[in-house]
Amino acid sequence: MPYRDLREFIDRLEGSNELARIGFEVSPELEITEITDRVVKSGGKALLFEKPKGYSIPVLTNAFGTEKRMLMALEMKSFEEVKDRIFSLIRNPPSSLLDAVRSIDKIKELMAVAPKKTGNAPCMEKRADSLDKFPILKCWPKDAGKFITLPIVITKDPQTEELNAGVYRMQVFDGRTTGMHWQIHKHGAEHLRKCKELGKDRLEVAVAIGVDPAVLYSATAPLPEGISEFAFAGFLRGKRVELTECETVDLEVPATAEIVLEGYVKVDELRIEGPFGDHTGYYTPPEPYPVFHITNITHREDPIYHATVVGKPPMEDAWLGKAAERIFLPIIQLLNPEIVDLNLPFEAGFHNLAIVSINKRYPGQAKKVMFSLWGTGMLSLTKIVIVVDSDVNVHNLSEVIWAVTTRFDPARDVVLLPPSPTDALDHSAYIPNLAGKLGIDATKKLREEGYQREWAEVVEMSREVKERIDRIWGEISRSL
Repeated sequence: MPYRDLREFIDRLEGSNELARIGFEVSPELEITEITDRVVKSGGKALLFEKPKGYSIPVLTNAFGTEKRMLMALEMKSFEEVKDRIFSLIRNPPSSLLDAVRSIDKIKELMAVAPKKTGNAPCMEKRADSLDKFPILKCWPKDAGKFITLPIVITKDPQTEELNAGVYRMQVFDGRTTGMHWQIHKHGAEHLRKCKELGKDRLEVAVAIGVDPAVLYSATAPLPEGISEFAFAGFLRGKRVELTECETVDLEVPATAEIVLEGYVKVDELRIEGPFGDHTGYYTPPEPYPVFHITNITHREDPIYHATVVGKPPMEDAWLGKAAERIFLPIIQLLNPEIVDLNLPFEAGFHNLAIVSINKRYPGQAKKVMFSLWGTGMLSLTKIVIVVDSDVNVHNLSEVIWAVTTRFDPARDVVLLPPSPTDALDHSAYIPNLAGKLGIDATKKLREEGYQREWAEVVEMSREVKERIDRIWGEISRSL
């Protein structure tokens, strides 16, 4: 059965010995971060801080900080389950690009399990006058202040009226005002631009904190156009998400959220936000961003404040990104059937490096794959793409480095793109949001590509010897 709310997930974590309760007093300013950082990097448990200093509301961190817990969050035994479910929606492999696009349209239709409205809304049980009630974290010494780090920010397209949910950090300016760090590529920013074009002076916004895992993951996922985050969450959990109407804005929020903020963002109001210690491992510098004005705060009886800590990778958000890599690989493979596997390494912050293996059949195919990825959704922001052959395990960086150093000629096998869209958090970009891209073709080259030699044969033991040693390996390993 899908988790109805965050609390059921916490119960599951505790029952699986995946949750540690911290019963002594710890400050939300820096101390929770330091503890969480140590636990995340050691592969430790989810943490429930029961006595954050100065507050009566507990803080949950590191809920998704390992592959096991990420799979538990999505109620799967492996990420391959989603891949199998997605491919099962298509009876026959696509035979052309048009066929692939049609297949994706079919998948999008079947993956959308529409949410339903409910009047039973635990998130509206209590009211608060100010954000000061909640143990919002200040994570790093040079952060500009406290930041809400796992808000589900909900807006409505002013033209289509479709709901969108995204996760954008929110700096707390005071008890009723925050920043809204939606970058120029995000739907929230697009909705605000549309409001301005339509002559409206504000965009209504709702924020849900502490939602069930499928909703939270979906709000972070790079969904194809036309699939709502709540519909996709319904697909993942096998049950429709329950939404309830807000009290002061014309929006809907997850009915079982722990905390709900309602308000608006003005189209012409910006305020300096940051610095903030980000998932790149650097402080994001201060920049002007929209301001969120709160008109209403509600919460559950005895709420739980859900937060994450980002910083020098790997951190908890690595597993949210890895889930996206695995879940959306089938859609990428529909458009690029030669792709065998994909790795977006933790250390690169996902947008900075993609390693992809292919079944190479014709000259220039590796470059074709690079350009295709650079034209696909959020992968368009990828700074470096490395393409290897199918005999290389893209998740084994030793094998990848071996391929790059033995199958790549820097004089011939590099693709350099002029400045193009990049992640707003790319600190290497000379101009914000604009940077060059690098492609490395580390595949074996064909004669048609100008390669004038025979590829050297890879050193490998014969199958017969491997099988003989396999039969006695157990006995040998006991003496090692």
